[in-house]
Amino acid sequence: MRTAAGRAVDAVPGIPRDDDGPVFRAAWEAEAFALAVALQERGLFTWPEWAAALGDEIGRRRDPDAGDGYYGHWLAALERLVAEKRVTDTATLARYAEGWGRAARRTPHGTPIELRRDDLP
Repeated sequence: MRTAAGRAVDAVPGIPRDDDGPVFRAAWEAEAFALAVALQERGLFTWPEWAAALGDEIGRRRDPDAGDGYYGHWLAALERLVAEKRVTDTATLARYAEGWGRAARRTPHGTPIELRRDDLP
């Protein structure tokens, strides 16, 4: 039986991969991938719906690889889909992104980032 990650690799063209499956340059890329897989498994969207959203996101940018690579598009498509599906809204997404940014800037390199209540005004 194929794993959820394997089904995602089969269903969504362009996923960076090697012979063992998807490959990631950073932990956040793997987390964005896993979140999309989990939301698809829970029925929030289908893989064809996801592929269309990802393609739209890639097409929105003048530079298809605007420095953040494939998973930058992946994350933007995921944020757009969860807002469209009313899981959350864009204001909440922006609030959390800003909060995580504050927490990351405060955190010494190599230590886990801790999100505190005051990071999310």
